[in-house]
Amino acid sequence: MSNDAISRIALELSRLPGIGRKSAQRLAYHIVSMPEEDVRTLASTLWNGRKAVRFCPVCFNYTEEEQCAVCSDETRHNGQICVVREPRDAAAIERMHDYRGLYHVLGGTLSPMNGIGPDDLRIRELLQRLDDSINEVIIATNPDIEGEATAAYLARLIKPLGIRVTRIAHGVPIGGDLEYTDEVTLSKALEGRREM
Repeated sequence: MSNDAISRIALELSRLPGIGRKSAQRLAYHIVSMPEEDVRTLASTLWNGRKAVRFCPVCFNYTEEEQCAVCSDETRHNGQICVVREPRDAAAIERMHDYRGLYHVLGGTLSPMNGIGPDDLRIRELLQRLDDSINEVIIATNPDIEGEATAAYLARLIKPLGIRVTRIAHGVPIGGDLEYTDEVTLSKALEGRREM
């Protein structure tokens, strides 16, 4: 295999998030040193996995089925919808094993600077889901400018419907040191304080 082929592999790998130029090159060299059958299996798994995964028509999370596992689980229909930016955010919440409600994936956050407005997100679909069975919408967007703007926008749309709107708390992480915590995080921690 020529260095041109390794360079092409490394270039494609470097397009993945979190993979820099050096990591991509290291992975490319590892891939070309693997047995051909293992590389074929890897490539086939990636291709078939990508073809199989699609959006759930209800919540827009990833699924291979007609509906995702959460939407099709009747025990999860408890009156709560947790609104997240991307499917990976729902996956992070699911890893806790504490949340037992439904999800709604927006597909991004409001970002006027990048030309992303309400019509570019799945806000209309969220509002269509808000019937009498929903009593709380939990907004779990990131605590950055776009996430906060999206949360405020959604709250203005949903509160007049008589549905409770909550925001996940932000603050000092467990094991965190106040001395090294930035001012915005400390401010959010004080705002989100609760009685003991």
